[in-house]
Amino acid sequence: MVKKYYKSVAAASLAVIFLIFSSACSQKVIKVDQNAGTGSAVKTEQKQVKEPAKLPPAGSEESLSTPLANSSTSFTILEGRSTGPMLPVYFDFDRSGIRLDQQNRIEKNAQYLKDNKNAKIVVEGNCDERGTNEYNMALGERRAVNAKKYLVNLGVDGQRINTISYGEEKPLNHGHDELAWSQNRRADFVQTK
Repeated sequence: MVKKYYKSVAAASLAVIFLIFSSACSQKVIKVDQNAGTGSAVKTEQKQVKEPAKLPPAGSEESLSTPLANSSTSFTILEGRSTGPMLPVYFDFDRSGIRLDQQNRIEKNAQYLKDNKNAKIVVEGNCDERGTNEYNMALGERRAVNAKKYLVNLGVDGQRINTISYGEEKPLNHGHDELAWSQNRRADFVQTK
């Protein structure tokens, strides 16, 4: 009788562990109709996922209005503190090189500066919250300097461009996840004149 009790407790324990494990491996996958406008209906389904889903690159067209994975609300990618029509340029984690998917943005910024010969700007380098303050200040400076060099290589007069690093001190998104971090790793282009 006692053996049967222990066997049934062990079987029940294993069943509970299995249920916990299987629910932990399950993740909601969001499908968005790319052809529909903002505010379109979102279809969710349960699917087994072995690795976390990657977010679309910050500032990319596909990420402009994306539903949160664990909610029915949606968020908007914030476009930095750049002076319109210029756009911020986003960076990979711990990198200061201009990403291939961001080259079009910086080329548009260069064209704006070429068309507006009197415009002067400050390129502001920003980082996410990870890393020390000192490291992030240096990384933000490298990002700002690389963005300036890119603009100069595209024919913009370097005398019209100053750089500054804010490191992690001026986050755009105050969250503590990959979405927030990806929005905070950027160079802003702020017109001063």
